[in-house]
Amino acid sequence: MAPKKKITYSEAIAEIEEILQQMENEELEVDELSGKVKRVSELVRYCRNKLKNTEEEVEKVLKEMDEE
Repeated sequence: MAPKKKITYSEAIAEIEEILQQMENEELEVDELSGKVKRVSELVRYCRNKLKNTEEEVEKVLKEMDEE
């Protein structure tokens, strides 16, 4: 599942870091924890897909450049 709103890779990373910091500092209530873990999971999937797609695009461009 993708993040709920359209965000950038940098925003996703920042949100992951913020949630992890809250967890490390024990700022989250037990009731919030499950939702935050799910959100981090969504964001990590989003970031992985973004990196994979970017890598494929770069490889395609480099291949096209080699063919010219």
